[in-house]
Amino acid sequence: MSVTDNGSRTVLGMPTVPGHGNLNELHPFPEVAEHELGNIQMRTNLRKATGTIRGKRALRVSEMPDWEDLRDAAAATKDDVIARLPELLIQFEDAFTAAGGHVHWARDADEANTIVRTLIEQNAPLNEKGRRDVIKVKSMATQEIGLNEALAPAGIDAYETDLAELIVQLGGDKPSHILVPAIHRNREEIRQIFLNGMDDVDPDLDSEPEHLAEASRRHLRRKFLETRVAVSGANFGIAETGALSVVESEGNGRMCVTLPETLITVMGIEKLLPTFQDLEVFMELLPRSSTGERMNPYTSFWTGVTPGDGPQNVHVVLLDNGRTRALADRHGRTALRCIRCSACMNVCPVYERAGGHAYGSVYPGPIGAILTPLLTGVDESANGSLPYASSLCGACFDACPVKINIPEMLTRLRAQDQEVNHGSRLPHTQLDAALDGAKWMMSDGRRMALVEKGLPVVNRLSPRGGVYDLPGVAGRWTSSRDIPRPPGQSFRSWFRERENRRHEQHPEERDGQ
Repeated sequence: MSVTDNGSRTVLGMPTVPGHGNLNELHPFPEVAEHELGNIQMRTNLRKATGTIRGKRALRVSEMPDWEDLRDAAAATKDDVIARLPELLIQFEDAFTAAGGHVHWARDADEANTIVRTLIEQNAPLNEKGRRDVIKVKSMATQEIGLNEALAPAGIDAYETDLAELIVQLGGDKPSHILVPAIHRNREEIRQIFLNGMDDVDPDLDSEPEHLAEASRRHLRRKFLETRVAVSGANFGIAETGALSVVESEGNGRMCVTLPETLITVMGIEKLLPTFQDLEVFMELLPRSSTGERMNPYTSFWTGVTPGDGPQNVHVVLLDNGRTRALADRHGRTALRCIRCSACMNVCPVYERAGGHAYGSVYPGPIGAILTPLLTGVDESANGSLPYASSLCGACFDACPVKINIPEMLTRLRAQDQEVNHGSRLPHTQLDAALDGAKWMMSDGRRMALVEKGLPVVNRLSPRGGVYDLPGVAGRWTSSRDIPRPPGQSFRSWFRERENRRHEQHPEERDGQ
């Protein structure tokens, strides 16, 4: 759903204004990934962190005998939301408005940023520096639209209150993980970031986790108590009641959604659930899939305004920003099931080695490789390269709590990229030529058989240890790993010889046939 120029609602209208925020990358994934692979410290940090999370998740999932049933139920619920999205959005708006809240509709990042900036200017006073302050709960939606970057030129300073987001902000960095934005940093790096970025930090601060966390608390405490406007995202919106929910593990979210006078929530339109009871399944799946915990330490709910309790000026910005583009794709729309748990990233061998920054988009890893091109189109910027950022091993599909078939979607997006960016002209790269040749060969069994006859020759000419130095585009592979020595014969040739030997030894089997 989006808004038209006169402010009226248009159900499932495609975005008409460019401005995807932090979804477009100027450089293709292979180019950035090649650079990131040389960052040994980052790869070490990622390997240790994702390995720990995988182990905790496996332990918690093993406690649930009905885990697969929960996944099926969650997928079915999200599919129901996708099928009835216009109806549920209007139901949510009516309930939220009836409870005293205000609903705004944003077609894209530019529109959402304008709405939020205007609300802050109306409700946040100027400080002694002539600027306005706002505190923020960790939010993928606000990262997606580039809210902080959009507010700064307008004289508004947005302070991240989530520990990992604070680390990223103070370090002048970008998030590299959906759940743990600073996963690529180790404790000593964080200590140095705090010493450089905080005016009120103890110069003798060490790198013990509890001391780093305490330093962040002291740094933020005054902001919690004095700032009059907060911005949040939402893990879930309940169409039935107009309620919004944030789940988190530090308590900063609870502070942000209860202490300020004005609360502004930016929520993707796909985050709805039909009823409050539907949360039961997702509250089992989300913590186990994301952090390997049985439950989230803090789960906050709010519905409109309650006199004398919490913010008295409550707004929600319902964000499209390409979601109706994804919704229009009958295969790709299942990506809108995503609950941003990051389970797919924690099991992905490509993400673990390349890191989140290589994906360019605010959504890295396997889900980012499909979600970003779906939201923007494969012909936007360098996003057409993202569907190739996968080995198609299938680990992401096995881990996904809402059963998004990421590998299948990646192959579909690769096909779209070929049609949109490569289909109407002659091969212009060595990879294009190689893929076209493979397509020609594999589309006919006779051609395949003819090529297979050359395997014995290739086998004899290849080094016993494998092929390690190929020219051209193939050299990108052999520069970092060896290609195993090709077999001396094809499977079909081996099977044919095996059957012939068996029939020679047991001719009665052939006669019986």
